[in-house]
Amino acid sequence: MTRNTQAGRARTLSLLGALVVSAIALGGCNLTGDNLATGTVGDDYRQRHPIAVTEGEQSIVVFVGRARGNLTEAQRDDVMGLARTWRREGTGAIAIDVPADSSNSRSAQAVYQEIRGLLASMGVPAHAITKRSYHLDDPRALPTVRLSYPKMAAVAGPCGVWPSDLGASIYNPNYNQNKQYDNFGCATQRNLAAMVANPSDLEQPRTETAAYTPRRTIAFDKYRKGESTATAYPEAEKAKLSDAAK
Repeated sequence: MTRNTQAGRARTLSLLGALVVSAIALGGCNLTGDNLATGTVGDDYRQRHPIAVTEGEQSIVVFVGRARGNLTEAQRDDVMGLARTWRREGTGAIAIDVPADSSNSRSAQAVYQEIRGLLASMGVPAHAITKRSYHLDDPRALPTVRLSYPKMAAVAGPCGVWPSDLGASIYNPNYNQNKQYDNFGCATQRNLAAMVANPSDLEQPRTETAAYTPRRTIAFDKYRKGESTATAYPEAEKAKLSDAAK
């Protein structure tokens, strides 16, 4: 074998080695969160347990005795509170379920008339109030008057689903791939959905309100004069128990 042949083979082997090293390096740079077997997991609990905006229900229950045909003060407050929330978030009519053929049906009818008048005084139109009669299956239970209306609600779940074990198992390939278990993050998503006051905030931001002109004018005047624009509260010092922080 000549010296030129040996040199050609050496150059070929060097070139192949360089290509292999480059391929390994490029492959390492292409690793994403789905491929890493470290603390970064491949799936996302927000996609596995998404928060959906759907139509829910808001309701209150009014207990009516056999010998009383009017609302108590607490019940009047409940009905007026439901009327206020309906004007803000209701997506349908207020349904009033009244018991029929029960021991307190006569009192319930009188309470229904009072509720209807109270809703009207709170700005609920007559066409937005519907009456529904029902029969109670359990004779031992006290029939009640129930008010409800549909509204938008945020929901997530259901939680507590365990399709596989958390430990190492031949039936659980996600354990070896260092992925999240199926129920991970479900309670957080469900609690967040329950705490959202306006479900539309999850889909789009609200429109901005106009700036408070009097306060903005004061801040601009102080800025022009070179004074501090911070708000001073004279009563803040009175809340302190001692002068140590002054």
